Amino acid sequence: MPIRQLSPETVNRIAAGEVVERPASVVKELVENAIDAGARDVEVVTSGGGLSLIRVSDDGVGMDAQDLAMCVERHATSKLREEDLFDIRTLGFRGEALPSIGSIARLEISSRPRGGEASSIVVDRGIKGPIRPVAMNAGTRIEVTDLFSATPARLKFLKSERAENLAVSDTVKRLAMAHPEVAFTLVTGERTSLRLPATEANAEGLLQRLGRIMGREFLADALEIAGERDGVRVAGFAGLPTLNRGDTAQQFLFVNGRPVRDRLVIGALKAAYGDTVPRGRHPLVALFVDVDPRELDVNVHPTKAEVRFRDAGAVRRIVIGALRHALERAGHRASVQGGFDTLATLRPGIDPQTGEIRAEDPSYTGPTYTAGPPRAAPTTSYSGFARTRGGFAPGAGFAEPVQTPFASFEATGADASADAEPVPPGLLDRPLGAARAQLHETYIVAQTRDSVVIVDQHAAHERLVYQKLKRMLTETGVARQCLLIPVIVEVGEEGAEALAEKAEELAELGLVADRFGPGAVAVREIPALLGDTDVEGLVKDLADEIMLEADGSALRDRLEAVASRMACHGSVRAGRRLTAAEMNALLREMEATPFSGQCNHGRPTYVELKLSDIERLFGRR
Repeated sequence: MPIRQLSPETVNRIAAGEVVERPASVVKELVENAIDAGARDVEVVTSGGGLSLIRVSDDGVGMDAQDLAMCVERHATSKLREEDLFDIRTLGFRGEALPSIGSIARLEISSRPRGGEASSIVVDRGIKGPIRPVAMNAGTRIEVTDLFSATPARLKFLKSERAENLAVSDTVKRLAMAHPEVAFTLVTGERTSLRLPATEANAEGLLQRLGRIMGREFLADALEIAGERDGVRVAGFAGLPTLNRGDTAQQFLFVNGRPVRDRLVIGALKAAYGDTVPRGRHPLVALFVDVDPRELDVNVHPTKAEVRFRDAGAVRRIVIGALRHALERAGHRASVQGGFDTLATLRPGIDPQTGEIRAEDPSYTGPTYTAGPPRAAPTTSYSGFARTRGGFAPGAGFAEPVQTPFASFEATGADASADAEPVPPGLLDRPLGAARAQLHETYIVAQTRDSVVIVDQHAAHERLVYQKLKRMLTETGVARQCLLIPVIVEVGEEGAEALAEKAEELAELGLVADRFGPGAVAVREIPALLGDTDVEGLVKDLADEIMLEADGSALRDRLEAVASRMACHGSVRAGRRLTAAEMNALLREMEATPFSGQCNHGRPTYVELKLSDIERLFGRR
């Protein structure tokens, strides 16, 4: 066939295929236009999953008749200054959205500038109608009906109405998170599924908006993130490591106010949380990255869902640094969700998300209780805390206790010990309180002014030992062991060059390797922590990672994995009887150690039950 020019209608439909994937894509483009127009109140109404109707109304600056006629022309935009594609300061800029939507549906735009006259235009499957006057308030209202009626083949690729409604809701929520100063309302069919009032454009206002979208559990366990370096600014909130999910649905990333799915930032999240989250689990995060628009390419994806940074390494470093600083600052904190989950297992009807008592579950068939005299139960006497001469000192191991019991009590059905001596002054005011008992020689029960704390002694001490080993890796350097015979590893010329460039950094981590002929390196020293390891495999992994522009963290990750195993074997085991001094010393060191709220495997080291929740559990409130 000879080469020929495509018709404008075909060109518009091709563009629509890139911009409009599903109804949520239309919502995204229209809401972004409203935000760019300075709107402070945006309403989205959908019907039939967005296929029958999408209406977006805003109170932005509006358009006069001349702008209204121009806005439905291809590549017509008010958002580019001097056509500079490297200085994008708005959410939209291509000028393709409205004509593309109008080519595959019926599009009606009504708008009124402040202090001007209102007018309207209709584009029906690519055919433009005349400008006509209408009556409306200042702002813009856009209605899209019969979506994909001009491209019916696209309809078979859509999902159920419910799935399309969820996609629309997710789109609105992401844009609402990035713009807390804007009020959003989403009406799905006859139901208002989302109503978000405007908040202040500061950290407190942002957290309020995030809490309404991500849930109360995030609001209770969110850590503020803030950092700036080399022209890159990072802000937002991240959940405690013990607040995690099995998917990434609660990870929200924004670059210059634009919701994105960026692999670089997602990788930085994983690196920042590291060993604090269980394998296969994902933290809850809402992260906002701002850079100079000239350092960012937002034009690498038709729907602008991906971006490309000029200095990706700088962005990764500041994201990891800001997140780690916030997590370390949180110290021993663990999610309040652990306490809610514990209460929910003790009594049916307790909401595990809030700790509130719900209406009784009619399907519950468990035991019920009535008032009356207590029943007699077999009892067994157990000794209390055993004193030691050495006790537990921070940074040291546990001394073998000298069995000199100083308290005893009657326990039913559990191995336990209780402290009969007065609590030392001030301990009840400490975050983890004063040790009161040890259950099953595994769990420490502590008391604060307003809560009960239950600590897994092995998991807690494992984290303490592990943090000491990690500090050794960072502060005092990594001990090396020389190889009797250097190991020659073939990594290719590019790999050998990459390793040579990182030679000094690798040496700080205990790996000494030199060039050895074309495409090979000679490994002369390795970290002593690794012991008998696969040197060739390690070096090849490092070479691959460095060539992929990562930060060469494979060696550090492997060292930390070894340190984690050492900490597990070197920590106090479950089943070990502890004294009151040992338990209190453990609690104090937990309070002073970052990440002590979770063990090396990401599981919680303690749960806290608030006294008010316990009182509700027993019907005292």
